[in-house]
Order: sequence, then structure tokens, then C-alpha cells
Amino acid sequence: QVQLVESGGGLVQAGGSLRLSCAASGQTSFSSYAVGWFRQAPGREREFVAVITWSGGITYYIDSVKGRFTISRDNATNTVYLQMNSLKPEDTAVYYCNLGTYESGHYYPDQYDYWGQGTQVTVSS
Repeated sequence: QVQLVESGGGLVQAGGSLRLSCAASGQTSFSSYAVGWFRQAPGREREFVAVITWSGGITYYIDSVKGRFTISRDNATNTVYLQMNSLKPEDTAVYYCNLGTYESGHYYPDQYDYWGQGTQVTVSS
């Protein structure tokens, strides 16, 4: 069983920054997984935001966050981070992390579909 815990969310003004963390625990080979960050705004479907491969050598971002968000990982502590700068009101959402694979430009959640409880990010204008 794998547990994912997201943290670091909060309320910030537009232009501000937050650093989200995703900590994995339990029976997991964390370092063998790619890790994706997703977000879900009220009334909208969950949206893929960014991914980092198992080694950290490859990262990918959706266009709307490119240049503002940075994903990184520390396999020694089973933690992935999402540094979010220049935040905009449209970044407001619950942010989730997920374990999976990243192949040929596509992210695939693990068959066991591991998700945390999410962390709320609210950006005021």
C-alpha cells in the first residue's frame, strides 16, 4: 500500500509563490516512478499540470504553467516538489500528486491509481 500526502497549499495574492510537496510512504519503489502533478478547480475536470521522470532527468509542463512552475524530486526522502511562482487566479485549484510512468510524451497513472488527498491553492486577484 502506498500513501501520498500533499502539502504546502494556501492563500496567496496574484504574483506570489508557493511550494507544494508530495511525500510518499508505504510499500513503494518511489524512485522507480514518474510523478505527476494534477489540479482540479471547482466545477472542472482534473487537469494534468506537470511530470518528472524517475531520475528527474525529464520534466514536462502544460503551456499555461511553463516558465512559472518547476517540478523537482528528492528520491532520498521520497518527495516531489512543485515550486509555483507568478501565481495567477486561474491557478486556483486543489493540487494532487500521482505515481505513474512517462513515455513518448504521455503520462500514464500507475495501475493502482495512487492519489493523495490534495492541497488547496487559492490565488486572489
